[in-house]
Amino acid sequence: MSPILQVKDLKVSFRQDGKLTAAVKGVSFTVDRGETVALVGESGSGKSVTALSTVSLLGDSAEVSGSVTYDGQQMIGAGPKLLHKVRGNDISFIFQEPMTSLNPLHTIEKQMVESLELHQGLTGASARARVVKLLDRVGIRDAISRLGSYPHQLSGGQRQRVMIAMALANKPDILIADEPTTALDVTIQAQILDLLAELKASEDMGLLFITHDLGIVRRVADKVCVMKDGEIVESGPTAEIFANPRHPYTRKLLAAEPTGAPDPVAGDAETIAETENLKVWFPIQQGLLRRTVGHVKAVNDATLSVRAGETLGIVGESGSGKTTLALAIMRLISSQGRITYRGQDVRKWSTRELRRLRSEMQIVFQDPYGSLSPRMTCFQIIAEGLAIHQVDPTRDKRELVAEAMRETGLDPAAMDRYPHEFSGGQRQRIAIARAMVLRPRLLVLDEPTSALDMTVQVQIVDLLRDLQRKYGLAYLFISHDLRVVRAMSHKVMVMKQGDVVEQGSAEDVFDRPQTEYTRTLVAAAH
Repeated sequence: MSPILQVKDLKVSFRQDGKLTAAVKGVSFTVDRGETVALVGESGSGKSVTALSTVSLLGDSAEVSGSVTYDGQQMIGAGPKLLHKVRGNDISFIFQEPMTSLNPLHTIEKQMVESLELHQGLTGASARARVVKLLDRVGIRDAISRLGSYPHQLSGGQRQRVMIAMALANKPDILIADEPTTALDVTIQAQILDLLAELKASEDMGLLFITHDLGIVRRVADKVCVMKDGEIVESGPTAEIFANPRHPYTRKLLAAEPTGAPDPVAGDAETIAETENLKVWFPIQQGLLRRTVGHVKAVNDATLSVRAGETLGIVGESGSGKTTLALAIMRLISSQGRITYRGQDVRKWSTRELRRLRSEMQIVFQDPYGSLSPRMTCFQIIAEGLAIHQVDPTRDKRELVAEAMRETGLDPAAMDRYPHEFSGGQRQRIAIARAMVLRPRLLVLDEPTSALDMTVQVQIVDLLRDLQRKYGLAYLFISHDLRVVRAMSHKVMVMKQGDVVEQGSAEDVFDRPQTEYTRTLVAAAH
């Protein structure tokens, strides 16, 4: 039986300013019905470009050659009529970030019905019934009540399920999933992977799975193609690739997992931050007079402490209150309960008094591209806080920025470049340098590695450990990646729906979890 998708000697180059840059260099692979093939590699290796080439979704600047056949039909150079039929019907896509793939102005029902009208001619009650059936199939509870929801009213896991339902609406032969679980919590990730495996088996689909996470590959794929710099450097059955990797790059990827543990905390280490019975409740207001009729209990009764040189890992699903807790500790949102910084109750401090504190409490966000201004150079980004907080006013700012860049593994010669001229890992280093140049004592790290490739994750974890060792930094490390949390943390706090359900040493929480929820989280991470 011939493969449902066959790619032979695929080459893709992009023309820019009169120059051709090769992105894919002679890639070949096949996908059979009922088979999962994983394309693995770091950002920029050509995985997504290869996938988009299958149905000619690349822009006008792309020059494509080679052969891509779906069910015996040539896709490269195919006419609009054939491509219109195949796209979203025979070959469907699920992308990494559903919020950018779903229209924020239209309800879930309207967006799903649009595809059914286009490809199947379904309208009215029949289309609505099909949408409800699809949402129910992908595990959206009480599907009828969700039809009128907009994307922002759904959780990350629900949005991804809607994307899967839309992709399955026309019973495709091939499903291409491009990093579909990267931004999801471990428990939601496990559910989505199980769902895809179940749907693939029941519908006899071919699944092309694109990811940089080899843990996921081991779990879902029948075959693996390892990509580097636009080429497949190794391919074969999953078990064989994992047991006996031949190419040095494959071995590097397999070894790229945060391991080890942080340095022990000194017995006499100063307590940097402490909370007692901290609550963050947001009022629910209704009516013309906006009367408060209830509260969203974002954080409910959280008690914690973190010392100099210590990392407190905060884990839990999206919406559990992790980031809200950190923002309350930094006095960026209002809260109830006691917050002390180096023994002083900061809840009583005025705005003027808090300003002195800001340089000592810094935050690094999940998305380095979103948190760096595209209009500012690397130097301007890192130096901005120096003037505000009057750090070493007698020293030359470029000298201070160069020092911070060297410390975070960046070349000071690049300080006049803009964020888009750096890789994802380099951008995250810029965000860390921006915080470190102010010499903080407490650093909040909010999902600092989740958007990065595995090899870059290891580098950032090593960098954060080095900085902690050198300066005795206290870290609040927020993440849904339990492997990274274990490698970074001395203590772990587990949160669920605003409550702290478990807290203790990293070893106790991971090896001897006390609650069913923690056991579920730990099991989902394996």
